[in-house]
Amino acid sequence: MKPIYLIFLAAAFCFCQAPEQSTSDEQTEVLPAQTQDNDIEARIASLGIELPEVGAPVANYVNTVRTGNLVFTSGKGPLQADGTYITGKVGADLTVEEGYEAARLTAIQQLAALKADLGDLNKVKRVVKVLGMVNAAPDFTDQSKVVNGFSDLMVEVFGDAGKHARSAVGMGSLPSNIAVEIEMILEVED
Repeated sequence: MKPIYLIFLAAAFCFCQAPEQSTSDEQTEVLPAQTQDNDIEARIASLGIELPEVGAPVANYVNTVRTGNLVFTSGKGPLQADGTYITGKVGADLTVEEGYEAARLTAIQQLAALKADLGDLNKVKRVVKVLGMVNAAPDFTDQSKVVNGFSDLMVEVFGDAGKHARSAVGMGSLPSNIAVEIEMILEVED
């Protein structure tokens, strides 16, 4: 019985041995990716997104309002790099895919407004609620597929903290005939 006990003891000892430590070269290769995963602004850059300058509001309102640990954003639209908006009714002038891209551009505008307000997007703890309004043809019913362009980018940027409650609704018209207008509520650090 002693040989079986010794074999078992030796096997248990081998199983409990700590794995070999990686070399410092291996650690150097892993650390940047770990840092990037935790750094929201680095993640945005890795997605090839450059946040634009935020324009002044066009009427009597502000881009963001903070109360306590919540930030409420004003509605933004799909502003393109050339300074023009994506316009038209989804389901008539635009496809669902074009509406999705418009919502994604709107997400970039919202990130830029947040960056201007907070100074550092790493202060965002959670995207809480999104209201997506789609300039839709009367018989269009895929508003949720359009607003996914916004929601998908929030999750790409913030990970699980980007998952949010949401409403996606169709509108008969939107200001300046923009394709989508989206606002959100976020929880931020002190």
